[in-house]
Amino acid sequence: MTSVSTKIVIALTAVLFLSSCANTIRGAGKDVSNTANATESAAKDIAD
Repeated sequence: MTSVSTKIVIALTAVLFLSSCANTIRGAGKDVSNTANATESAAKDIAD
């Protein structure tokens, strides 16, 4: 491969890797939010 082709492949690989990380972090944030909502709901049920 030429130097330019190598750089393009590396750049595309980096973009794919970073987008995968963003999706994982977004999913983890949703999980934490759902856990907080469930905990709050359980606390309200106990209080009532």
